[in-house]
Amino acid sequence: MTPAEDRSAPERPRVAITFGDPAGVGPELVAKLLAQGAVSAGADVLLVSDEEEVAAAGADAGVPIALSREPGDGLPTLHRTRGTRPADGFVRREATAAGGRWSLDALGTALDLAQAGEVDAIVFASLNKTSLHLAGMTQNDELHWFESVLGADPVGDGFTCEINVLPGLMTSRVTSHVSIAEVDAGITPTRVLGATRLLNRLLRENGTANPRLAMCALNPHAGEGGRFGRHELDVLAPAVAQLREEGIEVQGPFPSDTIFLRARSEFDGVVTMYHDQGQIAMKMIGFDRGVTVAGGLAVPICTPAHGTAFDIVGQGRAGTGAIEHAFEIARSIGARRRAAATSSAR
Repeated sequence: MTPAEDRSAPERPRVAITFGDPAGVGPELVAKLLAQGAVSAGADVLLVSDEEEVAAAGADAGVPIALSREPGDGLPTLHRTRGTRPADGFVRREATAAGGRWSLDALGTALDLAQAGEVDAIVFASLNKTSLHLAGMTQNDELHWFESVLGADPVGDGFTCEINVLPGLMTSRVTSHVSIAEVDAGITPTRVLGATRLLNRLLRENGTANPRLAMCALNPHAGEGGRFGRHELDVLAPAVAQLREEGIEVQGPFPSDTIFLRARSEFDGVVTMYHDQGQIAMKMIGFDRGVTVAGGLAVPICTPAHGTAFDIVGQGRAGTGAIEHAFEIARSIGARRRAAATSSAR
């Protein structure tokens, strides 16, 4: 988002931050993020954690975390997680049930704050899906776990998906964490329309006034007139026509092997058909700034797109580019939603 796009001057939001899996680099990244003045200048921060994790995170980063002593002093406030710390602490650099449970409890506490209207957005540092599943999470990913707690966003049409973000470019997915064999059945008009409307809305909420969207084809060469499949003719092109009638500026479907060569100069967002169709391109373009947004929920939830990086834990080497970007997106969307809610209540 450029300063020219951010003309609405949204009010100061409240953002909850969790430290992610305690076995990974998440705590270090949060400490480094909080050391930057731009964070406290842009939002009121609630750290969902405990004193021991705060101290350990600061030690990993070499930057102690200063907590608020009185309201309005510009420092983050500690909101104690409902989780229980293991008596013997956490194992570092490996997936464990204890780490997964701690992560889920912190996120659950943050979701409680959101549902109570006490925060406008959530940022969580990197999680480990194996740890989450060892801890008992039955959903395929965090998004569907969030959805089970929050439900879909009441201002949307009920469609949820992960939105992947780089500076200047967002992607949505029609299908996501499913077998490639299941993708075909998931390319339906309802899902294509939902993924495009959601992408358009989040771009607007992040400060892009008139989003320009591209839609990926599913098949090679965009189906080549039906020779390689009819999804483009029967589902995608009609969806593009309907969306344009709704006032959404979307073009396509375009062959997916070339659209990302054009995307950052010609479009603000790309609607992809399945996980790797967009993720490979986005991570090649800018892995160190990639962010995942849990799109379609009642509260904006953002996280770095990278993993827990067990191999560099405790070395002070973790880069903050992605978590900085995640915080800025959460702040931006949370501020606009807060301003909209305040305006509608008047």
